[in-house]
Amino acid sequence: MDREEPSSSPANEGAPLDPRLGQFFQHLAVDRGASAYTQRNYRQALTDFHRWHLEERKRPPAWDQLSRDDFRAYLRFLGRHNLGRAAIQLRFSALRTFYKFLIRRGELAASPIKNLSLPKLGRRLPKFLTAQQMVDLLAAPLKLPIARKGPKRSVAETLCRRDVAILETIYSCGLRISELCGLQAQDIDWASKSVRARGKGKKERVIPIGEPALKAIREYWQLLAHSPSGDSPAFLAGATEIRPVSPRDLQLRLKKYLAIAGLDPKLTPHKLRHSYATHLLDAGADLRSVQELLGHAHLVTTQVYTHLTTERLKKAYDQAHPRA
Repeated sequence: MDREEPSSSPANEGAPLDPRLGQFFQHLAVDRGASAYTQRNYRQALTDFHRWHLEERKRPPAWDQLSRDDFRAYLRFLGRHNLGRAAIQLRFSALRTFYKFLIRRGELAASPIKNLSLPKLGRRLPKFLTAQQMVDLLAAPLKLPIARKGPKRSVAETLCRRDVAILETIYSCGLRISELCGLQAQDIDWASKSVRARGKGKKERVIPIGEPALKAIREYWQLLAHSPSGDSPAFLAGATEIRPVSPRDLQLRLKKYLAIAGLDPKLTPHKLRHSYATHLLDAGADLRSVQELLGHAHLVTTQVYTHLTTERLKKAYDQAHPRA
């Protein structure tokens, strides 16, 4: 919900700049199962570099002939245009992944951007909601004004119940928004109280889901003309539609609920995932378990939450301990 959902798969948007890039975009979409946002961002990053090389060197880039000096020049160009550190990191992440693709295909022996020094990102701790703020947010959809009678009431009530179920599920399972929108009815195991999520790179994981979230889903499905089953979306775009709800729609509706709950409407749905992780660690969950629940490939990604909880403990200590 942080970003608008593309109307079509980025791997198919426009003609490829050259055959290698076209093959790489296809690889991202089909082989790696990259999210629509990763595909879009990598396409834009490689398009920008291609355009820069064409304007600067008056010819398209010959990928197997570029040197580290070429990429240093590009880095200086980005710096002169005051591009942020995160944006620079993203562009070089796309280039690095592209070169790994070429190496695996046997077209190159080594990457020219390996060990290239990039501006370091400042460490930013993830924002999260407190337990009480989460309670307030989860109750917000049912506080929307609803028509007293008629079909409009039925549609509005269904959407509000859907949104309660969505918020409960995200918070209960720590799902990414793409995982939530891709959730199918058959992914919910009511007997074992678990959910199968399809994460980045087509990786699947099974996550426990709490009874409040299951209850909210049941109440939502009971309002539908046909209860979802099999591979149908667990959360529909509308009261009668069969397509899944979109990240963009959720982003817009979340803003309303944040305002109703008296919270910052700029907070993204991803902050619910941050809240999930932080609350688990605060309650004593071990880091490895939280890593698996979140679907992080590397423990270092999860460790940022330990810094967050440590900072809170230090603050509490400084405020409360007589000898602090």
